[in-house]
Amino acid sequence: MKSIPKQAQVVIIGGGVIGCSVAYHLTKLGWTDVVLLERKELTCGTTWHAAGLVGQLRATKNMTKLAQYTSELYATLEDETGQATGFKQNGSISVAPDAGRFEELKRGASMAKCFGLEVEVISPREAREMYPLLNIDDLEGAVFLPKDGQTNPIDVTQALAKGAKMGGAKIFENVRVCGIETKSAGTSGARRVSGVEIEHTGGSETKIISAEIVVNCAGLWGHQVGKMAGVNVPLHAAEHFYIVTEDIGLPSNLPVLRDPSSWIYAKEDAGKMLVGCFEPKSKPRPLDSIPEDFSFGQFAEDWDHFEPAMLNAMHRIPKLEDAGIHTFFNGPESFTPDDRYILGEAPELSNFYVAAGLNSIGIQSAGGAGKVLSEWIVNGHPPLDLWDVDIRRFHSFQGNSQYLKERIEETLGLLYAMHWPFRQSETSRGVRKSVLHDRLEKAGACFGEMSGWERANWFAPEGKAARYEYSYARQNWFEASASEHRAAREKVALFDMSSFAKFMVQGRDAEKVLNRICANEVAVVPGKAVYTSWLNERGGIES
Repeated sequence: MKSIPKQAQVVIIGGGVIGCSVAYHLTKLGWTDVVLLERKELTCGTTWHAAGLVGQLRATKNMTKLAQYTSELYATLEDETGQATGFKQNGSISVAPDAGRFEELKRGASMAKCFGLEVEVISPREAREMYPLLNIDDLEGAVFLPKDGQTNPIDVTQALAKGAKMGGAKIFENVRVCGIETKSAGTSGARRVSGVEIEHTGGSETKIISAEIVVNCAGLWGHQVGKMAGVNVPLHAAEHFYIVTEDIGLPSNLPVLRDPSSWIYAKEDAGKMLVGCFEPKSKPRPLDSIPEDFSFGQFAEDWDHFEPAMLNAMHRIPKLEDAGIHTFFNGPESFTPDDRYILGEAPELSNFYVAAGLNSIGIQSAGGAGKVLSEWIVNGHPPLDLWDVDIRRFHSFQGNSQYLKERIEETLGLLYAMHWPFRQSETSRGVRKSVLHDRLEKAGACFGEMSGWERANWFAPEGKAARYEYSYARQNWFEASASEHRAAREKVALFDMSSFAKFMVQGRDAEKVLNRICANEVAVVPGKAVYTSWLNERGGIES
């Protein structure tokens, strides 16, 4: 058996798909002193039971670029490593049963074209030609992405692990991290990671591996590992459900089907059909309810919870009514407060990086996320704008277990909910309120959430409800907002700045320092305000 080294340049905690991807990509950048530690066996946490969907279109250009890279990587990984991945590109079809959803799909298709993705807006009849099992009686239209794919999660992770080992990385299973070592990073009180404390699973003797860099890829246990380091990693487990039918003779080239309005996705799986859901109200699962030795595990069946989604699936794919059920699966996935994963260097601890909270899109995200995080580690800064997923976007209150439990009830379902412009979260609200909150509310304020603050977004006229009516057309707040703009321009307006960050810069060199940090000239006469961006150490803008 390989002996565990006493020191390493990089220690990666977690042997799921993202941990193995980080190890693989670090070796591609020439870093070979890399150690990956897995508490049980590779993929045994949440990776092994993933549906294996590899979509490419995400909400922003950079997130789409990362998903595209993942697809390109999986297409070549078997040739590189000799390890089969099961990757194939049958495409995907997303269907819309109403005008609102079809509008969303068409907007997504337009964005996909701008990002260089192949995409087709198709009629219900064309959708059925591609997917003969489809009930199109109530469909408005559909979108087809021909390069979307699917893969075997265990196999693709093993391929990444093999590629990492071919590049010099060392992987150890049945080794549990039980502590994070830190040291002073200077006179300011800042701390730097210096290693990890480990024990063999089932053992009691611990040892220290010294490390320059530690990467938390612990998935379901990412929040717990973060706590060991004094780092806030706001993620929470939720139960995720799918069924696999008996063999019903499905062709191997059948596209993945998504019907987000029915909460469901379906994919061909060796002649069977896998049907999963992202229901509007999920079942959060506290970590302390998951056994310490959880490995390739699952939870009890809950047909009452899954039944509405299954009925939706049978409506969309009538063949399911006669199909036998081979497997009912219920297992954990980790979700974040805003449905975006967590990436980057922790603000609380230098050289401690995080890649976790993949929100059920870990397989399609792992390649790109592993690549950019590795470049971030090697170069000391992200290679592109990653603020969508940067760990620094979170606040300390978002690590609160009750906050996370309430929010995760909502966020799982948001993967397939309508993505309306200006949509506001409905759960875990009221965390921070201005001292003027009651008066703003009395004046008809409709509140949105920003960094936990209840912020007055607009004021409803007398007799109207202070409530968003979402639409892709002009929304109900437009005239109310216009009247506020006119008041600010032509009369007077009072702004509540409670939710905005404020910095006091004092001292002899305050102006000199600010002129270096700011993009605009701040050497102005007292009493004058300057609107400006703050720049990072490379002169760039990050948010």
